[in-house]
Amino acid sequence: MTKALLIIDYTNDFVDDKGTLTCGKPGQALEPYILEQAQKFLDNDDYVILPTDGHFENDIYHPEHKIFPPHNIVGTWGQQYYGRLQDWYVANQDNEKVYRFDKNRYSAFQNTNLDNFLRERHIDDLWLVGVCTDICVLHTAVYGYNLNYNLTIPQAGVATFTEHGQEWALQHFKNSLGATVI
Repeated sequence: MTKALLIIDYTNDFVDDKGTLTCGKPGQALEPYILEQAQKFLDNDDYVILPTDGHFENDIYHPEHKIFPPHNIVGTWGQQYYGRLQDWYVANQDNEKVYRFDKNRYSAFQNTNLDNFLRERHIDDLWLVGVCTDICVLHTAVYGYNLNYNLTIPQAGVATFTEHGQEWALQHFKNSLGATVI
């Protein structure tokens, strides 16, 4: 059975100390686990999908404009993957099992072709890693749940801004979405 690892928003702006909307050390600590899982999925002939926030400078019409500072501006250092994930992506971007796309909302499904991509390949098991647990990972999980995907969320693979947000989201995945939290 084919499955997919979704590496959500693991970018400089969300993870690096100099990122404009960083979750900092908790996000940085995920790097070895995310890289290990990405390689395991590829070695197992499964998919690695990188839904990546992509915003435009001074976009006053985007709802996040009122909530957060500008972040993940398309084509900037902030939108590049954090640390060694950038190198891993460059080395594997031509592999047909690696799929990267920009997203413009919290959920990786909203306004994208992700659902079609997964269904065409008969993928219904999704592993979600990345940041931020209680924002983009959460909204992707809720949308995936509503589309009947089987969800696995490794605690070692997700991080956010606060301990409370992390704990709440992990409980929500398990208790409200029926996800497997490992």
